[in-house]
Amino acid sequence: MKVAVFSTKPYDQKHLEAANQGQQELVFFDTHMSAQTAALAEGFDVVCCFVNDVLDDETITNLHHAGIKMIAMRCAGFNNIDLNKCRELGLPVARVPEYSPYAVAEHAVALIMDLNRNIHRAFNRVRENDYSLNGLLGFDMHGKTVGVIGTGKIGVAFAKIMHGFGCQIIASDPYQNPDMEALGTYVDRDELWQQADIISLHCPLMPATQHLINQNTIEKMKPGVMIINTSRGGLIDTKAVIDGLKSEKIGYLGLDVYEEEANLFFEDYSNDMLMDDIFARLLTFPNVVITGHQAFFTREALQAIARITIQNLSNFASGTMTEVRWIPETLAHQP
Repeated sequence: MKVAVFSTKPYDQKHLEAANQGQQELVFFDTHMSAQTAALAEGFDVVCCFVNDVLDDETITNLHHAGIKMIAMRCAGFNNIDLNKCRELGLPVARVPEYSPYAVAEHAVALIMDLNRNIHRAFNRVRENDYSLNGLLGFDMHGKTVGVIGTGKIGVAFAKIMHGFGCQIIASDPYQNPDMEALGTYVDRDELWQQADIISLHCPLMPATQHLINQNTIEKMKPGVMIINTSRGGLIDTKAVIDGLKSEKIGYLGLDVYEEEANLFFEDYSNDMLMDDIFARLLTFPNVVITGHQAFFTREALQAIARITIQNLSNFASGTMTEVRWIPETLAHQP
């Protein structure tokens, strides 16, 4: 089976080829998938895409006309795919629902610790021969209330780490997970906004969660709240968060994702001017730490992503793909 792999970086190619071992014919493209680049898939059976590829109505239609029979996502998220169009055209979509929950959970904790103890600022001071402590004051994690939005495997892995710090865990999710109930208490979202010292987002992006963090929800939060997002950028209304930072309602912000990241992340623009004024404003705050969608980026996670992606391709080629590897309709519309 001939597979066009889009948005490829050297580490993607290395791990996919190691997992593939000649099973499928993989052809790698560094370009993003979009309606304009879908023509590159002509003559292929399957396209393999990533988080910032654009798989909207027009792109799906173009891929269908090009003869593509399946879309294999090498990520867990599916907010960038028009699933209704895929179902309409009978185009199956596979993803990697789980690769390493620990990778993302541990990165969320790293953002928390960096923001709290000002690690990046302290590092820069020491490099400049400045060993003063003014402005670097942190707080004890022990005893703080941590709100977890989304209690799948990543949310639970994150909660376990924070529970180990001695934090009180409260959580919100339409589906209560027994593993989370052993760590803390489920509350409604309004109560979570009001009680949490730290809020960490681990839910998928869909219409019901678009701009979950907005002006109204920020107003309900504790003064000086810390917000962490390692899930999807669209969960946060960035302009509202900037206002919250300016008013000091938000005391700390840690992001590994950004709602307009598709034209920024995973590329080197160090010699270019930053044209996104909203993102540029975020970078001016001393209490904001941003990483470029790297929470997933561990050796173990890349190996798992490659292994499951190749398995999805093999299952499709052999006609043995099960619903486990499809995006169920119920999940696609989960609140």
